[in-house]
This record gives sequence, structure tokens and C-alpha cells, in this order.
Amino acid sequence: MSATFIDLFSGAGLFSAGMIRAGFKPLLAVELAGDAAASYRRNVSDCIVNASVTDLTKIPRADVIIAGPPCQGFSTLGRRDPTDERNELSLSVLSWVKAAKPQVVVIENVPPFIASTHWQKLKRSLEALNFNVAVWELEAADFGTPQRRKRAFTVASKRAPCVAPRGRGRHVPAGDVLFDPARPLRTDDPMHIWPEPKGIAAERMPLIPLRGDRRDIIASAPELCPPSWFKIGCNATDAWGRMDADEPANTIRCTFQNPSKGRYLHPRQDRVLSLREGARLQDVPDDWVFEGRPYPVARQIGNGVPIKLAAAVARRISAHLT
Repeated sequence: MSATFIDLFSGAGLFSAGMIRAGFKPLLAVELAGDAAASYRRNVSDCIVNASVTDLTKIPRADVIIAGPPCQGFSTLGRRDPTDERNELSLSVLSWVKAAKPQVVVIENVPPFIASTHWQKLKRSLEALNFNVAVWELEAADFGTPQRRKRAFTVASKRAPCVAPRGRGRHVPAGDVLFDPARPLRTDDPMHIWPEPKGIAAERMPLIPLRGDRRDIIASAPELCPPSWFKIGCNATDAWGRMDADEPANTIRCTFQNPSKGRYLHPRQDRVLSLREGARLQDVPDDWVFEGRPYPVARQIGNGVPIKLAAAVARRISAHLT
């Protein structure tokens, strides 16, 4: 029989998809955002419950719990606010562990989470429940994802400490999935959409060469630049950056359809990435269609664990359990 798992803070289900690829069976997934829960139901499994993880009381037994609690209070890309009330949600996993009695617990988050007082409390509590706790800091590009994305996995096991998976050698460039001749992007794909550049954005984009960024706009058309750009100087060089198709993409954030938020301009066209292109950079199959308006869909994509990375973690957990 397949080992079973529960997915907490499941989002649209990318981590679950990796678990399923490794042979695990989903018993229950819990997600508060309605659009993300609908995407999970459409693309992964109907075991999803649209609710807060703190609201459910009927908790089944499972071999593994995976969880991706909110990272905004820990991420260096945000305010990194230790008082952010969402930080407390990471500790809500403990009540699920006590009820479901899993053999392994995997909590995924940004690397700074490991340095937080919340993580220290979580680690002590898991050890008090007789878990051996290990930390894996993994780079998604090392596991075949065409994107650089470092994530921290807290892996607690009732057995011996679980050893991290080893990555592969070759990194996959973004162009391999953006321009795959075996998978041409379809014009009728409801996910292959992007905000059409207008006004000053449409004037700026043609001025940015391959691997270029806002510094090229400053040099060639300073009249198109706000005063803040000149004050910032050489900082935030990925803003208004054009993606290099010959390298893994930068981290796909929730705001990847906003050129001011990173290196998200298409390598060959004067536009940002489409939702489908962002999904491909997260290893999402083209038969997935996310539910919701464009920004909530981009958020679902950017919040997910790249599926190939999730599958590598899941295969290592599966080997540990056998």
C-alpha cells in the first residue's frame, strides 16, 4: 500500500504533486485561500478542504505530514517582521502531528525561517515528541528545476535523522522550458497570458537588452526614469531585468508579472512572462489550469514548491520509510 500524507497550507498543490510523483497517496490537504484550494481540487486531488489549519478537528492518521506555512514574516524579500501574526501558524503544525501521529514531518519555508525563534520552539517541541530533526537547505536548480530557488526543509523523523537528497549536476536553463520545440506554447491556452505593456512601460521594455535591466534605461533614456532610480544607483539591479534563456531563471515570486519586481522580462519579447511560462519554471505540467484572476494565479504559482524539488524530497522520505 502507498504511504499516505497530509498537506497543510497546501496552496495550489505543487508540493503534493511532487509527493504523488514519488508514490505517496494524499489523504487530506488544507488551504485557506479559496482560489488556491480550487486549483488543488482541479489539478491534484479532491481531498482538499478550504479552511484554516487551526479550524479542523477531525484529523486522520497519516504516514507523513508536509506543511508550507506562510513565509512573509521570515523572508528577506519582505519586512522580515518577527511580530507578523502569520509566523505563529508555523507552530500550529504541532497539534496536527500529535493527532495524525506521522512517522515523518516536513516543514518547508525560506532559509531565514531556520534562524527564527519560532523555528527554535518548533524544533524543541518536535524533539519532545521523540522526533529526530534535520534541516535541509536545498537549491531547486540542483534538482532539475529551471530556476534558482533556495528553500529550507525541516525534516523530523521518528526513526534516525533523515539525510538530504543529492542534487544532479547540470542546471537546466530557462530557455529549455520557455522554448521547448516539443511543447510549443498554445495561443489558446488560458494560462498563456500577461499584462500588455502600456504607456511608459511599453517605452522602457525595448530599451532593455538580453541580460539587461533598469540601468540600461537610465543610460539610454533617463527621461523615462523616476528620480528614485538615480538615488538607488547600482542596487536592485534585477528590477526591469530581462531573463537570460541560457541560465536558470531567478526565483519566481508571486509578483513575476510585474517588471519592477525582478528579472521577469521575456528573453526575446518586450513583455513579462505569461502565467504559463511562470508555471513551467516551477515544473508545472501544461495540463494544469489554475483557478482565479491573473494576480491570484501568479501568487499560487510563486508560492509553490517547484515540483521537481518536491519530488526529490518525497523520494528521499519514501526511501527513509522503507
